[in-house]
Amino acid sequence: MKRLALSAISLGVLATAASAAHAQSAVTLYGTIEKNVNFFNEEGKNQWATPAGTTLSGTTLSGAKPTGTSTANAKGSCWGLSGSEDVGSSVKAIFKLENSFNINNGYFSQGSQEFGRQAYVGLQHDAYGTVTVGRQYVPDTDLLHKITAGSYLGSAFATPGDVDNYNNSIRVNNSIKYTSPMWSGLQFESLYAFGNQAGTLGGRRSWGAALGRTNGPVSIAASYQHYSGGKITNGVRNIPDTTMPSTKIATDSIFNSPINSAYASASSLKVARVASQYTIGPVKIGTSYSNAQYMADSASLFKQTQKYNTCNVSAIYQATPALLTGIGYSYTKSSGNSSAKYNQVSLGANYSLSKRTDVYLIGAWQKATGQQNSTGDKAQASIGSCGFSSTNSGAQGYVSLGLRHRF
Repeated sequence: MKRLALSAISLGVLATAASAAHAQSAVTLYGTIEKNVNFFNEEGKNQWATPAGTTLSGTTLSGAKPTGTSTANAKGSCWGLSGSEDVGSSVKAIFKLENSFNINNGYFSQGSQEFGRQAYVGLQHDAYGTVTVGRQYVPDTDLLHKITAGSYLGSAFATPGDVDNYNNSIRVNNSIKYTSPMWSGLQFESLYAFGNQAGTLGGRRSWGAALGRTNGPVSIAASYQHYSGGKITNGVRNIPDTTMPSTKIATDSIFNSPINSAYASASSLKVARVASQYTIGPVKIGTSYSNAQYMADSASLFKQTQKYNTCNVSAIYQATPALLTGIGYSYTKSSGNSSAKYNQVSLGANYSLSKRTDVYLIGAWQKATGQQNSTGDKAQASIGSCGFSSTNSGAQGYVSLGLRHRF
């Protein structure tokens, strides 16, 4: 009887310990399913585009029907797994795996990568901060995007061609990132990513940092990011292969429009950004500025540094607990190999049907003028990375109606 009693006590202790260990770890499944229909207008050519993410032949929206890839949406469909485990001494092991997919056909997005949005593991300490390694967003995405209009109403508010990562196009592979705790509203983040190219130490490496501060109704943030170009072979720099980005380039989705595609052979890309937001009751007033420089050297296919300077202003209004509206204006000027100007007006509204389901209507109109590159091509309109107009058009309108459910 004594042995039986001891065995029962032992089993009870083990069960209690197992329950305690289980309570200290957690895994969460989450995601967003989004479906939308887009309308493009280009110099009087009207077309209903196929919903977000559908791949058609080519990449240009022109003619009587869309002949391009429609990626325009507010947030995009995705699912992910995140988790944490208490490993002692106030330290937690954390991870995240996040997939982006096309709801129309079930295919992977983000260059056909299974976890193209994020894939990392790390350690977190409440007092000292968090270190993560893997495929990750860069610091300006984490600390600046959340105080811009794009974080509320999506890519219709983004910079033309997303030349400065306003629309979060950039993720980097092979990266190590440090995120500080929040110190009286102040937070710091830094990142370094190895290029992982044989024969060169610096090819395709990335590094940068961001600093953000929230004090009452005022939020401000600033960042600087540096992305190195690829290895030089026989005097020519390797240009990224966008069909298999994970094997070629850390910054695998920045050259996604004709606005900057001619500068994929840059020796480096440097992006400096600042943003601010002021909250007055139900209204958030936002401003931002960016300077993106695509640097040239003897191995580049262009001759001088290409620069893009962009200013954005926006107002977000929480009209009711369920209805969010917004308006924005951006101006981009390029110089160096081009002399283009882009003026864009954006509008949007989002209505929550429940805590997890909402509908939205967003749109923008953009006018592009001037010369897009050193060969004298006419500037093409491109609202964010939503799709771009044909070579004979410098104006584009875009409207998207969508339904989104979060889980």
